[in-house]
Amino acid sequence: FGGKDIRTPAIDKLMNSGMRMNQFYANCNVCTPTRASLMTGRYPDLVGAPGVIRQNPESNWGYFNPTGPTLPELMNKAGYHTGMVGKWHLGYEAPNLPNDRGFTFFHGFLGDMMDDYWTHLRGGVNWMRLNKKTITPKGHATEVFSRWGIDYITEQSKDKSKPFFLYLAYNAPHFPIQPPEDWLKKVQKREPQLKLKRATNVAFVEHMDHEIGKVLDAIKKLGIAKDTLITFSSDNGGSIPHAATNDPWRGGKQEHWEGGIRVPTCAVWPGKIPITQTDEWGITMDLLPTFAEIAGVQVRNEIEGQSLAPIWLKGKKGDPNRTLIWVRREGNFRYQGRAYYAIREGDWKLLQNHPFEPMQLVNLKEDPSEQSPKPATHPIARKLIKKLMLHEQKSGKMPWQKK
Repeated sequence: FGGKDIRTPAIDKLMNSGMRMNQFYANCNVCTPTRASLMTGRYPDLVGAPGVIRQNPESNWGYFNPTGPTLPELMNKAGYHTGMVGKWHLGYEAPNLPNDRGFTFFHGFLGDMMDDYWTHLRGGVNWMRLNKKTITPKGHATEVFSRWGIDYITEQSKDKSKPFFLYLAYNAPHFPIQPPEDWLKKVQKREPQLKLKRATNVAFVEHMDHEIGKVLDAIKKLGIAKDTLITFSSDNGGSIPHAATNDPWRGGKQEHWEGGIRVPTCAVWPGKIPITQTDEWGITMDLLPTFAEIAGVQVRNEIEGQSLAPIWLKGKKGDPNRTLIWVRREGNFRYQGRAYYAIREGDWKLLQNHPFEPMQLVNLKEDPSEQSPKPATHPIARKLIKKLMLHEQKSGKMPWQKK
């Protein structure tokens, strides 16, 4: 989205049809933790997901452990039919399957990534499910998920008396970067100057955009657009080694530079949310209290997320004193089971991109592209480090491994 060599008409149209949030963040620079925050309204390391949940125990760094009702459980309580289509990535067995965690209907993929977008396998295992039944669908996963999403929306829209909540999560544009051949040829013809790696990534994203457009068209054709709130976001920034670009931000996936955590996000609800842009902050965990407030259900357990409904619906300002924290813990020889952090308060951001490197301090107002970070010797850095330590004391009490 927003790249000079890439065309995403469906996402562009969506971004220009509601409120675009220019300072919206994913809760982590990789997938599992952000999804855990979406489901719980909490920081991921407080709900058992400081790192990536994987099918192999030796490389697994999370066990989803909600401390209160999940997002679909709250929506169920509010009277919604809840469905999920696509990538789950929060567990491979009970009690952490989508149906166990509140979704009435699940049609998708349990795993972290696919080794191939046509076979849908991961490490030789089929993680495709219809609720809890193993299935073997045919076709490119992006197209499969769009078809399933449209099927769900079509079926649920028949009952006008019962609202529905759909979480549609594509595997794309996660690697392996595998667009259909005709999409790659189209990009190569239009942008002959691109290297193959970049052209393949562009085609992959454009194919996903096309499939998103099909879902949006279905909502319009069913006549439910005016009654439907649509939110678009991402779980982390694009992967630089796979030729993604996060311009104008520095860095990408797995990093705490803005390119790794600031993600394109919008909320669209015709007649309810104005067509505008906002610089108010938002983060993935805010979506749970936001949807709960709009649906009319109270969140009674402790969460760190803050409702964006006043910003979306009433044009109010967000909390000017808010502090945001990012944590990622990972294994292998690169990370050795240790965590690395970032924290933002006001214009100041303290970060590291590796557990064995020192913290760096950036003023995002003066240096939005983070090209001139300073050593963490400034008094504001000491203040932010103290806040990080308080968070670490709290998260250290939370189990993140299966007993």
